[in-house]
Amino acid sequence: MYGGDEVSAIVLDLGSHTCKAGYAGEDAPKAVFPSVVGSIEQSGLDDAVGIEKESQSVSEAKNGIKTIDSDKAKTKRKLYVGSQALGYRRDYMEVLSPIKDGLVVDWDMVDNIWDHAFRQCLLIDPKEHPMLLAEPSSNPQQQRERTAELMFEKYNVPALFLAKNAVLTSFASGRATSLVVDCGGGSTTVAAVHDGYVLQKAVASSPIGGEFLTDCMKKCLESKGIVLKPRYSFKRKEIRPGEFQENIGCRR
Repeated sequence: MYGGDEVSAIVLDLGSHTCKAGYAGEDAPKAVFPSVVGSIEQSGLDDAVGIEKESQSVSEAKNGIKTIDSDKAKTKRKLYVGSQALGYRRDYMEVLSPIKDGLVVDWDMVDNIWDHAFRQCLLIDPKEHPMLLAEPSSNPQQQRERTAELMFEKYNVPALFLAKNAVLTSFASGRATSLVVDCGGGSTTVAAVHDGYVLQKAVASSPIGGEFLTDCMKKCLESKGIVLKPRYSFKRKEIRPGEFQENIGCRR
């Protein structure tokens, strides 16, 4: 997919573990960041906290932090996209993934991830670029319709094409017919590609992926008395060489 010599298409691949975005025709994506969102519920805030947040709204908008209204519950959520959710510890923040078993379960988070990729990472206006979105080989029709609805009605993209992950992988290796084994963060999929089309009846998927293997490794290490601590649980204060002060706070 190519939009001409002056305006090239944007390729966006939102996976269960990593989101990749870049320009069509280039060898590597311009932006690669975790496809997770940190959510903080703000239903119990008082007026004083609300005034303080309004004063910080300008700086947070520059950093990609957004406050949205949840459709399911009438509460506000402050969302931190990508590395902002994993790199810093915040009290009462829950780190979530909008994709589960290859399907989108929270479109508000997906919308914020797309907006972060367009505005903060690629620094583009979606209205000026055609879009090529990668989708799972067994993506249902309802998910495809919702994706097209957001792209056309909210971002006003001039053109949109949804391509199967297996087809893109096969074309990337220079083959139109192949057997693609895709082991991602949330699941593993085996798909047969024939002349650039996925044989839907031959698609097989398994819920075992990279995250499942990581959890198994963590449990194996914990059974031996080894505890892994994430980056956000430490401060930048070094007590002794190689030993840092641990942060005190709660994180879901």
